[in-house]
Parts: sequence; structure tokens; C-alpha cells
Amino acid sequence: MTTTEQPMERLTPAELSRFFLFEKLNDEQLRWMSEHGEVVRYPAGATVYSADEPATCFYMLVEGRQVMLKQVGDHEVEVSRTGRPGVYSGATWAWLTSAREVTKSPFYGGSMRTLEESVFFRIPGEELADVLKEWFPMAIHLLDGLFTGMRNSEAVVGQRERLTALGRLTAGLTHELNNPASAAVRATATLRERVAAMRGKLAHLASGKVDPDTLVKLAGLQEDAIEQSAKAKAGKNKHLTPMQENDLEDEFSDWCDEHGISSGWQLAPVWVGAGLDLEWLQGVADSIPQTHLEAGLKWITYALENEQLMAEIEDATERIATLINAAKQYSQMDRAEYQQVDIHEGLNSTLVMLGAKVREGLTLEKDYDKTLPRIPAYPAELNQVWTNLLDNAVHAMKCDNEAGPGTLSISTRADGDFALITIRDTGPGMTPDVQRRIFEPFYTTKPIGKGTGLGLDIVWRIVVNRHGGDIRVKSSPGAGAAFEVRLPLTAPAPAEVAEVSE
Repeated sequence: MTTTEQPMERLTPAELSRFFLFEKLNDEQLRWMSEHGEVVRYPAGATVYSADEPATCFYMLVEGRQVMLKQVGDHEVEVSRTGRPGVYSGATWAWLTSAREVTKSPFYGGSMRTLEESVFFRIPGEELADVLKEWFPMAIHLLDGLFTGMRNSEAVVGQRERLTALGRLTAGLTHELNNPASAAVRATATLRERVAAMRGKLAHLASGKVDPDTLVKLAGLQEDAIEQSAKAKAGKNKHLTPMQENDLEDEFSDWCDEHGISSGWQLAPVWVGAGLDLEWLQGVADSIPQTHLEAGLKWITYALENEQLMAEIEDATERIATLINAAKQYSQMDRAEYQQVDIHEGLNSTLVMLGAKVREGLTLEKDYDKTLPRIPAYPAELNQVWTNLLDNAVHAMKCDNEAGPGTLSISTRADGDFALITIRDTGPGMTPDVQRRIFEPFYTTKPIGKGTGLGLDIVWRIVVNRHGGDIRVKSSPGAGAAFEVRLPLTAPAPAEVAEVSE
């Protein structure tokens, strides 16, 4: 730290009284401040104190300009800059007993540098703490209680916010998993019944009453029917409208009646689903004796049903596997904390987790710039950002009954050295007053019990403090809202993460 300090230089009581911080002090108090404080001077670009230094001194800017910085990973993010005389920083917690008890390591926690040649008034933190407790005992007690209360409230409400978000996601994922899981259970139960019935038909066919040539023909017809069903599933057959399907089922039922086959109304839907036609059925009738036609067709139909049921089970389990993969992507399970990530993967996995909410009467529009490179980020934390922004957008549109079904739009593109992610809704929008306060902790426009007011505060901390990015909101009453998130395209990985990755 390069300085040209003059430790014995002091401000007179009269000079101190001109600063807003000391203007209400009496003569004796001003004299104490003058005697115990000192003037220190720093050239432009000097570090007044660093984040990892013990917080021993209280600083007040007398003249010049300063910038406050916070450490994010291995780079510093600017928090504020000012040239207003009287602004203070440093060991500002020194007079709070509760703060010192909580702060196990009494470091500054941030850094301050000069932007030009600057002068500061400096007082040792412990000395200031003692005299303030003597001068303003009630105020110190009130500040102690306020600090403790806010700390405890933020911890409890923050935990509640995380649990609420987890509950919403769990409910959505459970809903998404329930449909394919239920379909798989139903298909499995039906498959068990069909296999049992097929065993009975097989016993009848193998009883010796059916000649070997007919058995061979039935086996071939069964394979042919299964092949036809596979083509129908792959979409290789012509697509039928619901009306055409009904008409074809009626034709199949009539054909069964003409050939003395009972339960044609049960067989017809299976044949339609398998892509069969009357020509194929007539070919079966011409290939095997009439006495075995009904048993043979039912045996073939059972095989077709089994194929269709197994296809349903396969589709259901694939859907479950997709949801589980999306959940793993969302939670970043088994992945490094800091890594190069594809923004679109995180957005898509979050949409899957919120799928039930997004689909309920809303239109989803995605405009992704696939040329965007991977960016260095904490993906699990970014997914919290997308969850809060998307959930808020959906809530805004569903609460706006007059607007009708809304549209949720997500777009990505490059914006200079940043990736710009925009999440837009067609909800009621925000007033200028709401926009000014939207990122404040504990501020919410949701009804009591519906929101804690920490969601967007968490978003701000993750985007700005954690990733060195920026977030802005553009809105007006009746015109929806658009949240613009900017994340750096390039940034060095934190050293501790790099070591783990190696």
C-alpha cells in the first residue's frame, strides 16, 4: 500500500462540525473526535484498505473520490463510487456487540481505493466503539437489536424462500413424473392380462386341432401384423383423422360380423392402431380355415396389443428418464460448481421443472441464439435466477385475469462482451415506483403469504455480485415486463475451483 500519510495532522472541532456525520455533536464530543482522529492522505489509485485486512479503523472521506469493491471469485466487482465529503466506511460495525460476536474474522470484507488524490479522517474502531457506547447507549442498544433482528429475519425468511422454491419445483416435477409413471403402471397391468389371454389362445392352437401348416401361416401373419404396427408407429402409413378412424373401425366391425367373428368392436380399434386394412384382413381369411379364423385373429390381436402396450411403457419410461436428466441438469448434480455452461441448457431444464405451470393456458416463445459460446458461471445458481424470473412472469400473467392467456418469451443473444438473456411476459406490468424497488430485500407485490420479497434480491446477488453481470427491468403499466440479464462471456475461473477441476 503506497501512501504519503501524515499521522499527526488533525481536523479541528470546527472543521469536523461541517460534516453531516458530526454536525449534531456537542463541543466536548467534537473535541474528542479531533483529538483521537487523524488525517491521512492517499495518492490516486492507492488502496486504503483491502478485504483480507483486519478491520481496525473507521474512515470518512474529507476530499477526493473513492471506489468500493467486493471480491467475486478471483476478481473484484465495483459496488459504488463517490466523491461526497462525509461518506464513511471501514470498521463501521465496531460499536455493535452483536456484529462483533457474529463476525468471527473481523476483516473489512471489501476494498476501498482512491480514484484521485484523496484525504480521509481516520479513527481507530475500538476507541470509537467505546466512546459511542458512552455517549449514545440507547442508540447502540437499538442498533444492536436491529442488526440481530435483521440478521435472524433474513436467515429465516431466506431459508423459507429456498424451501418454498424447492416445494414449487418438487410439486412441478412430481406432477410431470406422475403422468408417465401412471401410464406405465396401467400399460403393465393391461399387458399382464393380454399375455395371460395369449397363453390361453396359444394352448388352444397347440392342442393338435390346428394343423401345422395353419400354425406356420398364423406365425407369419402375426409377424406381418407386428411389422405393419411398427410402420404405423413410425408414421410411415398415411395419417387418419379421428373421423376416418371411426369409419374404419365400423368397416372392421362389419367385416367381423360377415365372417362370424364375435367381439369385432373390441378387435377393430387394435387393428386401426396397428395400421391394418380390410385387404389385409381378407388375406388372413383366405390363408387359414374358417374354423380357426376367429381364434387366429384374436391371437394376432393379442400380439398387436402387447406391442402397443410395450410401446406405451417405452414412451413412458423414456419420458421419466428425460425428466430425471432435466432434474440433474437443473440441480447440477455430480458437476463442478464453477464451469463453462451453455445458457440454453439451464433455461430448458428450468422450463422442464416448471413445465406444468408454463403449459397452463400460456404460450411459450423461445428465440435462442445458438451461436452464443459457453460462458464461465455457477450453473446451479443461474438456474435459481431462471426459476425466480420465470415463476414471477408466470404468476404475473395468471393473476392478470383481464389480459387472458399470456405469452412467455425467452430470448438470448450476444451484447458486446456479454450474453443477454431476456425473459418477457404479457402481464399487467409495473409502475415506475415498483420498478425502483423491485430488487429490494423483502419488497414484494404478491399477496400476503404468496411471496417473501427475497426472490429478486437473490437474483440480483447471483447475477451482479456472484457473476459480475447486470440485470435490468423494462416495464410500464399494462405493457408487461421484460427482465434483461447480462452475463460476461469471458472471465477467469476462481483459483480454488480450478484446483479441484484439475
